[in-house]
Amino acid sequence: MLRTLSLTSMNKQYRSLFWLGAGAGALLALRAVTKKINAYSFQGKVVIITGGSRGIGLAIARILAEEGARLAICARTAHQLKTASEALTDLGAEVLAVPCDLTDRKQAEAFIQRVKTHYGQVDVLINNAGIIQAGPLEAMALPDFENAMSTHFWAPLYTMLSVIPEMKARGTGRIVNIASVGGKVSVPHIVPYSASKFALVGLSRGFRHELKKDGIKVTTINPGLTRSGSNVNILVKGQAEKEYAWFTTMGSSLLTSSSVENTARQIVEACRYGEAEIVTNLPARLLILANDLFPELTSDILSLSSQYILPDPSDNKSEKTGLESDSKLVPEHLRKRSFKAALENNEF
Repeated sequence: MLRTLSLTSMNKQYRSLFWLGAGAGALLALRAVTKKINAYSFQGKVVIITGGSRGIGLAIARILAEEGARLAICARTAHQLKTASEALTDLGAEVLAVPCDLTDRKQAEAFIQRVKTHYGQVDVLINNAGIIQAGPLEAMALPDFENAMSTHFWAPLYTMLSVIPEMKARGTGRIVNIASVGGKVSVPHIVPYSASKFALVGLSRGFRHELKKDGIKVTTINPGLTRSGSNVNILVKGQAEKEYAWFTTMGSSLLTSSSVENTARQIVEACRYGEAEIVTNLPARLLILANDLFPELTSDILSLSSQYILPDPSDNKSEKTGLESDSKLVPEHLRKRSFKAALENNEF
């Protein structure tokens, strides 16, 4: 009798699990179908890409140029902006290129207004502009944290606040904020960068929650290491040659990084489908998962890497670019790979 009751109870549990699984599968299938139906077309859309003159920003612009988007790009370096604009025009894109320092609120607002005046409206905003300072805490000063926050938090906030009212009025819009795996797990020797990217992740998530009702979809992107050639433009402190060597080695290795084309394509697709948040490669996903499941262990491992693997602490606060810090410490095949990416993505 007890055995019969036990079997009956188990059968009910199995049936419940079956229907639960079937229901979840149906919901996922429905979401996938709805997602495809609601795919966003970039044809004829006005797309702003901040930091669009080089690296990931330029790679995104190339893809959107091929899809018929009308582009507006900005950057602080005028000659790189001109080169990028010419390359995108050669692809058949309509391009507005404006030199601009987005950390200055007035310049950021003036840039957005110029785009509106030129094109009539803004359909998509991609906040991509960024900086990276590599070095130990001993070498960092308050301005390093202020510059990182100005670039990764305040600048995206200025541009979002400038485009949102008209997006709300139309009942539609797309905003993409490119944060980082460093905005999910704080990595030693890039603390100003990580801290500011954490701030951007929180800002981006909060805006999504409150703006979805208005037809505006905000997407947070957390790229893992990407072979864009950006290592030549990082800002290096402390033992500059050693700091640059570890950064370039990790960022150029096929085991730890993704191609810039693959990363850019994932960003465009996430925007197309209005995804909430994505992480662009497996090493980054594994690091985030480990940190979520085993925070103490992950912290201990990162602490040990800081103590025994990364360059020893140095209070040398003088700043160099990555290119100025290049040395024979970088394996030659990785140097060639990073320089090739830098040339292809207008990093020089």
